[in-house]
Amino acid sequence: MADLLLELFSEEIPARMQKRAAEDLSNAVLQVLKDSGLSHDSAVAYATPRRLALNVTGIPDATADTREERRGPKVGAPDKAIGGFLRGAGIAREALEERETPKGVFYYAVIEKTGVATADVLAEAMPTIIRNFPWPKSQRWGAGSLKWVRPLHSILALIGDAALDFEVSGIKAGNQTSGHRFMAPAAFSVADFADYKAKLQDAFVMLDPADRAALIAEKAQELAKAAGLTLVEDAGLLAEVAGLVEWPVPLLASFDADFLKVPEEVLQLTMKKDQKYFALRQADSGAFAPNFITVANIVASDGGAVIALGNQKVIAARLADAKFFWQQDLKSKLDDLLPNLKHIVFHAKLGTVAERAERVRLLAGELAQYIPGCDKVEAERAAELAKADLTSKMVGEFPEVQGVMGRYYALEQGETAAVADAIRDHYAPKGPSDACPSAPVSVAVALAEKLDVLTGFFAVDEKPTGSKDPFALRRAALGVIRLITENSVRISLAEVISKAISSYGATFDAPNILDISADLMAFFADRLKVQQREKGMRHDLIDAVFSLGGEDDLVRLLARVDALQEFIGSDDGVNLLAAFKRANNILAKSGDFDRADPCGVNEEPAELALVKAMYDMGKEVTVSLKSENYLDVMTRLAELREPIDRFFEEVMVNVDDITIRNDRLSMMSAFVNVVNRVADFSKIEG
Repeated sequence: MADLLLELFSEEIPARMQKRAAEDLSNAVLQVLKDSGLSHDSAVAYATPRRLALNVTGIPDATADTREERRGPKVGAPDKAIGGFLRGAGIAREALEERETPKGVFYYAVIEKTGVATADVLAEAMPTIIRNFPWPKSQRWGAGSLKWVRPLHSILALIGDAALDFEVSGIKAGNQTSGHRFMAPAAFSVADFADYKAKLQDAFVMLDPADRAALIAEKAQELAKAAGLTLVEDAGLLAEVAGLVEWPVPLLASFDADFLKVPEEVLQLTMKKDQKYFALRQADSGAFAPNFITVANIVASDGGAVIALGNQKVIAARLADAKFFWQQDLKSKLDDLLPNLKHIVFHAKLGTVAERAERVRLLAGELAQYIPGCDKVEAERAAELAKADLTSKMVGEFPEVQGVMGRYYALEQGETAAVADAIRDHYAPKGPSDACPSAPVSVAVALAEKLDVLTGFFAVDEKPTGSKDPFALRRAALGVIRLITENSVRISLAEVISKAISSYGATFDAPNILDISADLMAFFADRLKVQQREKGMRHDLIDAVFSLGGEDDLVRLLARVDALQEFIGSDDGVNLLAAFKRANNILAKSGDFDRADPCGVNEEPAELALVKAMYDMGKEVTVSLKSENYLDVMTRLAELREPIDRFFEEVMVNVDDITIRNDRLSMMSAFVNVVNRVADFSKIEG
């Protein structure tokens, strides 16, 4: 058994590409091993700014010997047929064997192959892997034909303690690599992975990105604590910075406190987006601090003082730009920016952003009545101003703070906190992990914003298809579902969609309106199933409840689904479902019959008992459904199992007397109907 060590050493690989590239390298090599019938114990890939590395352990020294027997043409077959068989088998005619079979005498070829050394298998495959590497973007350099993300300098490739014998575009694989670009640039040889990792560490290269990230976080927190500050944690930024340095050295730096007049979201975004700095807060007050952590890629002789000073000068210029935009924007009110929205096209078929803002305003006002504590005037005002900051100078420079800046500008011009917060929140939730607005005005405006975009794009037939969803309509639908269910907004989904369509005025004709509504209801049902399935809910139970006519109150619907899942998992639920399926199967096989209320014409004791039980249960179901005690009503329905079982044991349904048969079938129909009042049990699997 042997281990493979592979390193592809190049100029700086963009941080955003490193993780995927390491995975792609591992997958490509492991596929070669699999295709060759070679097993392995473990495989771990690594990435630094200048190298991709892979360590695969426990690989057999060679592929296994193989022996294959192939039956060919009959003895005496035409030479052409025999020749084709020989070419396919790769043997000479004299190597053929003649064998007697029940169907006659046939030629047989015995093909024996001696195993191939693993080193030869990998050496043959590596050039193809490297040349066809799936970089999102790649380049050529010099006179060579190789395309790589950045110029490739060397290839380290060891199987056991021997170098693989191959080369790519003049770069021959060997046992050497180089350390840190500045602190240890000299090449050195390695014997195996342990030696490789240790020597890289000595050459100021931390191979594992997880180790680099952990060190950055630890040292940054130590620096912050020593200065009476706390680190603003940012997992995405941490991973990115770990991909920018091979030997991370966090440094504490500062900027002019006068910049703190600029909103902190802008300060943090400026530091993160442009310079990859970590923001800090005052440990005692939590206020944004005029300090930041920068991560150097070198151990400086002065402790990093010059590096910190240089970064302070750079960030001062960046923050000066942000401060200028802030001050310029404060010279106008959001209302002054609204006319500019007329010049921004939302979609060629759906008009301008100004027209969209007006639709959202009307819809938010309509929705306010369904949201406890929501003021209609505030909802309409927030929706009216929600898109105004799109034409501000700050958002023009930093699109990521749209909505956030609108809140600041709204507060500056004297809008209420509820209006300002709704402007900030109206894009939320942006995904399944994003916080969902809970303030009444914010909920109304966020709902209106998403319903408008869903309605509009469905109306112009821009629906998601397969994996394509260019307008993020699936995300918008999930946002609507979360806003309604997490805030217990009691509203009919069909009514909400109708109001959204109405906000478009006479844009759509009546037949099209019906299609839009139906398509959107089906879309929401599908999104709801996906969301609930991810939470562990059975899709058939969602179908069972969603199939009830008119049940489009999402809060009530999910309460039924929760209760149904709990009930179906109980003995009572299993028993009731079995009885339902038996009755439903009898009805399915019976064809058409007079489905009048059962009158008990035969008056068998079991019939009378079942009729009375269903009558009493029907009244109880009505009361319990009105009070939304779904688990209670399902548990009570399980009590029908005894009279229905007795009915099945003592009564023959399909008798010759048509009157009696119809009456008994009506009993089955009544039983199915009363059970289906809480959910369509025919949709439930099992």
